[in-house]
Amino acid sequence: LNTSSSATVDTAWKVLIYDELGQDIIAPLFTVKELHNLGVALHLSLKSDRDPVDEIAAVYFIMPIKDSISRIGKDLAECLYESYYLNFIAPIPDDLLGALATGALESNSQQTITKIYNQYLDFITLEDDLFCLRQAGKDSISYYALNHPPIRDIDKKEIIETIADCLFSVCAILVPIIRCPKGEMAEIIGERLYKKIRENLCDHRNSLFSFDSINMETLSFQRPVLVILDRSIDLASLLHHTWT
Repeated sequence: LNTSSSATVDTAWKVLIYDELGQDIIAPLFTVKELHNLGVALHLSLKSDRDPVDEIAAVYFIMPIKDSISRIGKDLAECLYESYYLNFIAPIPDDLLGALATGALESNSQQTITKIYNQYLDFITLEDDLFCLRQAGKDSISYYALNHPPIRDIDKKEIIETIADCLFSVCAILVPIIRCPKGEMAEIIGERLYKKIRENLCDHRNSLFSFDSINMETLSFQRPVLVILDRSIDLASLLHHTWT
């Protein structure tokens, strides 16, 4: 979906299906009227009970998790829509992609899946220069959750991985210079984010950083700087003093 006046908008009617995270991402960006102008006749939750709609395409905007993939398989089997455009907020893992393919083959509906996209949009844009990582389930990746004494190493690793994945979506195609204080949790997240960017740059199968996927007008020799800080740092005081 693109609200740019210079963009060519497909006005064919479609149904927008989203999960809880997808709804949180879309809500600050589009009004119901804007969605309608873009051809969205209905917008429904993935978990809701939905009736079949003939001769109309369905655009899914969801997080690739097991329950959501199972629900898509059910929709395919019930032939709810004429065609399916699957937009995943984060890259879909190979095992879930295989499960999706298996479900489509079992219901003989593989021909109705028109496109599958990895959108790298695992963050919420609140304003032009302001974003947050999560709204639904935000307590699970909060500063408190990351520094709570009883936390297990495996849980801490999962939180760090989730934060790095979200920041990677923000930094996709930008390749920023990462700065963070040493010896803090911010350094661990920064290192994981750097490793993820490096892995994707070196992966020739990944088209995210290819020239075909990048708007050349936005490229600059001056790379942006990403500063990662712990919430325990009093950033407001630093910004108020002229010598910092």
